[in-house]
Amino acid sequence: MNPVLAVPLPVLLSLLAALALTIVPLPDAIAPLRPEWVLLVLVYWGMAFPRRVGILVAFVTGLFLDVLHHHLLGQNALTLALAMFVVLQIYPRMRVFPVWQQAVVVASLVAFTRLLQIWIQGAIGLPPGSIWYWSPVITSALLWPVVYHILREARRRWLLHLT
Repeated sequence: MNPVLAVPLPVLLSLLAALALTIVPLPDAIAPLRPEWVLLVLVYWGMAFPRRVGILVAFVTGLFLDVLHHHLLGQNALTLALAMFVVLQIYPRMRVFPVWQQAVVVASLVAFTRLLQIWIQGAIGLPPGSIWYWSPVITSALLWPVVYHILREARRRWLLHLT
């Protein structure tokens, strides 16, 4: 079966929404605080459907993110694929954590992806950003409970609709 066809509809719709949220213009004062929407959505669906939402889905989503942000092609694809690899390794333990502990893990994953991105940017000769570069670590962790509950409700409604 084609892996793209195996991805449930709520996953595709939420990934499209997350991609849209990454390009919504924000005022300059709060733009650095933008959470890592795509990573948050991928982490949730990786925990919910680990056999359907995996490294390939993360990689393809990262390619779309690269195109949207005009980054080096493969930069976000690599970081999201590596983050999804970590999620797939720890999801059985992460599922039983309370949401606040999951937020700590999510903050670590965001910091990991940001570190990989700054390493890639340094490798191609781009200067490092300011301290605000790390602010999505905090905002993503703070928004994790909201994203978790919204996507959990969407998954429940979708599963009820199937039955």
